Amino acid sequence: MTSYAIVCATFYRELADKLIASASAVFESAGGTVDVFEVPGAYELPMAAAYAVDSGRYAGVACLGAVIRGETTHYDYVCGEAARGIMDVQLSTGVPCAFGVLTVENMDQALARAGGDKRDQGAHAAHAVLALVSLQAQLEPAEPPAS
Repeated sequence: MTSYAIVCATFYRELADKLIASASAVFESAGGTVDVFEVPGAYELPMAAAYAVDSGRYAGVACLGAVIRGETTHYDYVCGEAARGIMDVQLSTGVPCAFGVLTVENMDQALARAGGDKRDQGAHAAHAVLALVSLQAQLEPAEPPAS
């Protein structure tokens, strides 16, 4: 059975719970098992994803959380570095890591994208991981012919 990791920033607990539930449901409906690891905020997601990948136990990692714009530029730094860090982990390891972090202006937008009326970012992140795992299997290097 294939195992997947979810790493989730819990700064906004209500959103985190929704994102985790929907991503878990997608992985489980695909026949996978899921382990969930929580971190305080989105800035910590790349390191958590790296730890999960380095364990060798997971086919892919869904990185989830929410960053809501405030009155300072802190939002820009957190969003940009979380996205870059998550991309760096997947590109350097070859293990799919999806960016399922809500980057929104307010709580209403976040709720709408955490399984509300707009979309379900947790489910979308899990689907992205599954798509990349499938593509990876299709494109594995061919074995060289026996000599």
